[in-house]
Amino acid sequence: MNVLIKSVTIIDETSKHHLKKRDVLIENGVIKKIAVSINNPKNIKEISLANLHISQGWFDSSVSFGEPGFEERETIANGLKVAAKSGFTHVAVNTNTNPVTDNKSTIKYLKSEASKNPVNLYPIGALTSKCDGENLAELYDMKNEGAVSFYDYKLPVKNPNLLKIALQYTQTFDGLVQSFPFEKAIAQNGMVNEETNSTLLGLKGIPALAEELQITRDLYILEYTGGKLHIPTISTKKSVSLLKEAKKKGLNVTCSVAINNLILTDDVLETFDTNYKLLPPLRTKKDIKALLKGLEDGTIDGVTSDHNPIDIEHKKIEFDHAFYGSIGLESCFGALNSVLNTEETINKLTSLKETFNIPQHPLKEGNKADITLFNPSQEWKFLEENISSTSKNAALLNCELKGKVYGIIANNKLVVHKN
Repeated sequence: MNVLIKSVTIIDETSKHHLKKRDVLIENGVIKKIAVSINNPKNIKEISLANLHISQGWFDSSVSFGEPGFEERETIANGLKVAAKSGFTHVAVNTNTNPVTDNKSTIKYLKSEASKNPVNLYPIGALTSKCDGENLAELYDMKNEGAVSFYDYKLPVKNPNLLKIALQYTQTFDGLVQSFPFEKAIAQNGMVNEETNSTLLGLKGIPALAEELQITRDLYILEYTGGKLHIPTISTKKSVSLLKEAKKKGLNVTCSVAINNLILTDDVLETFDTNYKLLPPLRTKKDIKALLKGLEDGTIDGVTSDHNPIDIEHKKIEFDHAFYGSIGLESCFGALNSVLNTEETINKLTSLKETFNIPQHPLKEGNKADITLFNPSQEWKFLEENISSTSKNAALLNCELKGKVYGIIANNKLVVHKN
């Protein structure tokens, strides 16, 4: 694949061309030349788009596709097309499939289904067999097959001793453990944030304490065991301060936040729209303020779309019975770029690569072309017609966004569309 990108602004802090407008020549999937102006005597395909910017390809640490077992929600093939359209060249895929991704065969299946695709799929292995929280899964075998971390998606590690053993064991092969911050005994049958709105609407609440208590426990265990711990999708002000303090202590802990928890508060629940039934639940303005501050000061390491397609039969029903989850890939960049500046947005869409051991390809001559193309200033409204996902359960539907993706260049393939 050969292409010449004309008059593009480069966003890459590791590159000497950062924030400069350049031409970029790519030959056979490798960055051949970066210069102020590059001639095109070979008549190579040129890309010249309005306010074109490029960065290193983005990484999403929490994506669900359904397949195998729930193909009606999203197939791997379509999910990867959506990821490419959304600017992601790397996605880590969760364990909420049937069968659960808890052995090397299931890891191998996911990788084979995604082979030869422009988007790189990285399987997440289950922490426990069948995600039942009882016994550790085949962690070492899955790591060798390509699992980038171990996580029972949206399920808390109930047994503290199990987490202790997992953190100790994974140190022998540099494994990454994820622990969802949710103390079920505190949350009980709650569905939304426990606050004024839950009381007014008559919906059972999930206290912030359910998240914060679990984080406190997990950090104590990590301090005792060592190892690498990632806490996905934190959502409260107190959680940010707990993680900040842990990092000051030198603990090897990282965390993420879901894009929906940076944009929406529990005020939207007054419509009883099940697209807003999320886990973690939507919180308050003070929580969003703290989360944004946590992103800015580095306490929160990255942002995820937390893309979770749910079929209409399990979403368009009574609020009590609806499944948790929202799609998010297609709206993630535009939403995040509306609350952070563009440089910080790109940083938070790429910074978790190191945590998950994802290859990094700075925008330098001689490097593999792993690139996202985008317009950071285009304002648009996220409508159902913009959704390419099989499922349409989008919490950010009808939101005004800033920044739109043109496509990606990855694995010697070009995926680009005009907006």
